[in-house]
Amino acid sequence: MYNVALRMTGLAHIAEDILQEAFTDAFSTLNKFRNESTFGAWLKRIVVFKCYDYLNSKSAGFEFLDDMERFDQPDQEPDFNEEEMAREVKRIKEAVQLLPSGSRTVLTLYLFEGYDHEEIGQILKISESTSKTQYMRAKQKLKEILTQSPLHNER
Repeated sequence: MYNVALRMTGLAHIAEDILQEAFTDAFSTLNKFRNESTFGAWLKRIVVFKCYDYLNSKSAGFEFLDDMERFDQPDQEPDFNEEEMAREVKRIKEAVQLLPSGSRTVLTLYLFEGYDHEEIGQILKISESTSKTQYMRAKQKLKEILTQSPLHNER
């Protein structure tokens, strides 16, 4: 739950606040939980919508891929320039921020958080096929943005 809030807001202290608010809301409205989905999916939905509220109120953007530097391949020498990699990560973050919020959320939950489309549907109260469609559109739009960016054309 915290990771979703952190990835969506990009700020640890905001993610903590959102998580605390989500838990408070969940427990104060526990009688509204109808077992239509798992408790975790219901709580995740509250977290996601709290993040939406924050982002809409602050006009804040999404921050993604902050964990990129943690990926390590100990058996191989890296064959990339660190500055180039940092520029590429920044370019991807900026491109993801340009996605429509619905597609961006589905992409985040599926790609970065590891949820399947059925779970995403439960969290966001959309159908599984809508989740798949939003994910495909997000990938297509992301590819379009990345291939049209100036850094891509310099290569």
